Amino acid sequence: MNIRQCLQSDAYAICEIYNYYVEQSVVTFDEKRISESDMRQRIKSYSKDYPWLVIENGKGVVVGYAYATKWAERSAYKNTAEITVYLHHLASGKGYGTLLYKAILARLKASGFHVVVATIALPNEASIKLQESFGFSKVAHFKEVGCKFDRWIDVGYWQVKLKEITE
Repeated sequence: MNIRQCLQSDAYAICEIYNYYVEQSVVTFDEKRISESDMRQRIKSYSKDYPWLVIENGKGVVVGYAYATKWAERSAYKNTAEITVYLHHLASGKGYGTLLYKAILARLKASGFHVVVATIALPNEASIKLQESFGFSKVAHFKEVGCKFDRWIDVGYWQVKLKEITE
């Protein structure tokens, strides 16, 4: 496995991973496939100020990615980031998400961020388990704030203070 900085050339692989979730699940609230061009723009925009990492399997194939973004607009939030991770739907349960989280949280901590927030469409036990394995705790629960596939979806927020992460 190899974790590295995301490149513009990874946009196709990232779209393949992400668009599966757009079409098949409620873990993202995007409802239409994201084009490779739009993904390139997201990579360019987000990775300017925050880490965006990909993980490759032993054959050099991108099987997941994680990135951080601004959590909120006001300047007083500048030391808080929101993180997201997506794995190829056939790559779950192999430790990729844990490795990506470990790497991205270390980069955020080294960059001076104080708090990291994760947003989870509920229910999602796998994501909750990943967050909580790194010391995140649930801090909010919003009922029926999203609607996808003709059903209402709750959203939870988890957060961690980076100084509390020992790894």
